Amino acid sequence: MEKVDLLVADTEIFNSYLKQFVRADVYIKGSKIYYVDMEQKHELEARCVLDGNGYRMLPGFIDIHMHIESSMMTPVSFGNRAAECGVTTLVSEPHEIANVMGMEGIHEMINGAKDSPVDIYYGIPSSVPSTNESLETTGGVIGLDQMKQLMQEDGVVCVGEVMNYRQIIKGDELEITKFLDYLEEEDPQAVIEGHCPSLVGLDLAKFLYQGINGDHTEHNLQEIKERFENGMFVELQEKMLRPEIIDYIKEHNLYEHCCFVTDDTMADKLKEQGQLNYVVRRAVAMGFPLNEAVYCASFTPARRMNLRDREALAPGRKADFQLVRAKDCASFEPEYVFKDGRQIYHSGDAVEHTETYRFPGHFYRSIHIDDISPEQLEPRCNIENGEVKIRVIEVHDGRTQTQERTVSMQVKDGRFQWKDSGCMLAAVLERHGKNGNIGYGFVSGDCLMRGAAATTYFHDHHNLLVIGADPEDMLTAARWVLKQNGGICTAEGGQIKAELPLPVCGILSELPADEIGVKLSRVRESLEELGYRHYNPIMSLCTLGLPVSPALKLTDRGLIDVVKGQVVPLVVR
Repeated sequence: MEKVDLLVADTEIFNSYLKQFVRADVYIKGSKIYYVDMEQKHELEARCVLDGNGYRMLPGFIDIHMHIESSMMTPVSFGNRAAECGVTTLVSEPHEIANVMGMEGIHEMINGAKDSPVDIYYGIPSSVPSTNESLETTGGVIGLDQMKQLMQEDGVVCVGEVMNYRQIIKGDELEITKFLDYLEEEDPQAVIEGHCPSLVGLDLAKFLYQGINGDHTEHNLQEIKERFENGMFVELQEKMLRPEIIDYIKEHNLYEHCCFVTDDTMADKLKEQGQLNYVVRRAVAMGFPLNEAVYCASFTPARRMNLRDREALAPGRKADFQLVRAKDCASFEPEYVFKDGRQIYHSGDAVEHTETYRFPGHFYRSIHIDDISPEQLEPRCNIENGEVKIRVIEVHDGRTQTQERTVSMQVKDGRFQWKDSGCMLAAVLERHGKNGNIGYGFVSGDCLMRGAAATTYFHDHHNLLVIGADPEDMLTAARWVLKQNGGICTAEGGQIKAELPLPVCGILSELPADEIGVKLSRVRESLEELGYRHYNPIMSLCTLGLPVSPALKLTDRGLIDVVKGQVVPLVVR
């Protein structure tokens, strides 16, 4: 009798082509599915048998738009946690570390992923910096030559999110537009991911005309409609799981044209909720049909990235699968996960931290600021005394985008009298050793009310942000970050309240995933204790400097009007 390596006996396997569960014996030979026997004739002998009765056998989930660095974890740590969540393939876009270390950072992330239990592919960072050097200072820059080089490397499957969309639709001559022209000639079938919040009508058409035909950003229903109608592949992250959007997808049977992604998953949420399985679970709970949800977490993302060797559990396809309890399938909490026919996770086994990769020495010395004085953290006004109107970044719970508002503020002896204004003071210090810039701003709304916070995990340029209600607490927090060679912390009463050191490039920790999650949970709780009122206070805090996300942001260059794509003065003239 012919032998195979593994038999998953008498299970309910998800057939992606029928979008149905069928009872079968599933035979695995080497790293691939060999035979799905729906008649269960037991024609083959297996070296190992796993009883699949009571289980549903799902394809390994595939997350095609995410950023490992957003978890503050190294690739191996992230891969271990992803495996626990039934995720067997990731497509990570390493623009965060590229903003700090350029091409070297990308190569180190690729090398660091080789020991991961799951497959980690990469997208080419196409917008490093996310805007340009007049709006933000980064440690690395990825230009046309670097993008061409990366396109030839093993494991690169797409062009990562093209973020400077405002300049692209204006027809500006950018490095990424040159690369898109190059791809049109050399690789017209290349997968190109986009980032285009709020684009509609002719502007959206201009973006699509460049070949950028995927989008994962936050939208209202009308914007989503236009994306589907114009043939854009829609990638649904958690904040896009709204009843009206799910209903629209169901009404028009648009499952072929969308998938689920995580984009940015913080370590605390990764520990507490899961990874892509959490997004799928939320979608099903909100009315997304279960079978279609499995399909949009495996088949459609594989097709999007041309990973056709793992789009389904069928003969000749990779044996990447998970077994979940049939009676509790919608929880998407696997008991077993297999990659290439090999078990990489079982819920009953302890998960060991197996970090072996060591980054180059200078990755642990990436903060090029010797010290910070109190004077550096407060802006000066160009008048000695009087009243001025200032631009303020306003934070709103429920969204990462900000608004601009105007506030009247007194000036005395050239100093803004901001402490009783209801605003927090914020400063962004350039930390890559390029120019020593400091940008200043004020923040109001659903943010800190007292104490301070500081972070070098600060999208995308990852300069040092310090924000607070008290200058001494701001100084305490900022100096702690310098001492740790990067990190995120909170402070109050001159004491550090919560902290997570991030010694690798100021954005990654080498601690085990659970330990990172615990520490970051404490930072989140501390931010909330200090008054931050946001569904994701860490993400909100760490995107206050992202100059491609509307409307007013703060970088080392100063306040950025995102729509206009220009630096604007703190004081309104």
